Amino acid sequence: MISVMNRIPVNPEFAQDFEERFKDRAALVDGMDGFVAFRLLRPTKPEDPYIVMTFWESQAHFEAWTQSDEFKEGHARAGRLPREAFLGHPKIEVMEIIQEAVAGQILGSAS
Repeated sequence: MISVMNRIPVNPEFAQDFEERFKDRAALVDGMDGFVAFRLLRPTKPEDPYIVMTFWESQAHFEAWTQSDEFKEGHARAGRLPREAFLGHPKIEVMEIIQEAVAGQILGSAS
């Protein structure tokens, strides 16, 4: 499994508008093959970026999402916010999940 983190620096004046973009995103990504979960993380410090985090069964599943019509539709919405809503360029990080715990219980490890 992989986690994809898109770190997006958002002007605090546009934080609410940015968050609104994600209210109907579920219909676009949730049905994609290999999709596991989505999280939108709000920074506790205004100078830190928002993090859009998705979890996928594999890198191939994530790459298929990035080539899909649903991806293009969802990202076209970014154009609805003015340039000054963003304080820089987003940074995408893709990580392989090698260990996971829930409620203090180790669920599994990758070798």
